[in-house]
Amino acid sequence: MAWTGADLLLVIDVQVDFLPGGTLAVPDGDAVIAPINRLIGAAPHVVLTQDWHPAGHVSFASSHPGRAAFEAVALPYGTQVLWPDHCVRGSAGAAFHPDLRTDRAELVIRKGHHPDVDSYSAFLEADRRTPTGLAGALRERGFSRLVLCGLATDYCVAWSALDARAAGFAVAVVEDAVRGIDRDGSVARAWGEMTAAGVERIESGKIASG
Repeated sequence: MAWTGADLLLVIDVQVDFLPGGTLAVPDGDAVIAPINRLIGAAPHVVLTQDWHPAGHVSFASSHPGRAAFEAVALPYGTQVLWPDHCVRGSAGAAFHPDLRTDRAELVIRKGHHPDVDSYSAFLEADRRTPTGLAGALRERGFSRLVLCGLATDYCVAWSALDARAAGFAVAVVEDAVRGIDRDGSVARAWGEMTAAGVERIESGKIASG
């Protein structure tokens, strides 16, 4: 593919806590930084997302006495995987990785800031009703195709890609610029769901610089 003025690069959650040494590190997560930086340098428009949880967030295992990280609990909006405390707003772990080229970002969408509901998708909170406002912003500016990269394939990337398709955007995910947590085959399931929804799977080397 070649970039056009109607295309936008959506970079998902390349934050310290999701990278090696972070509290919720995605295996091999730092491998995405170099290809993402190349994409940022070539893309006509860039938006970043950032997990931005208040302390004591409902998705944290520490907020549920007797529960452990990676257990699942039932919450009013559905099943919730419990995570280690991560990306607490204002903390060092919530910051973008220092090697990420953030200078070309035209917009940063912060998600997961509601204390009682999680948010994987860049478009809708996990209650599947509360919008982040991103879809409206992209439509208002006339974008029609989104190219996604970042962390993690099987959670925030996949949910964002599926919601972008549901919102009417053409979507491609850059397979060498994403990495997943991969619990019990979750990465393969995520790719299957994205493919079924019409999400294109591409490599960064197949994207022309202009």
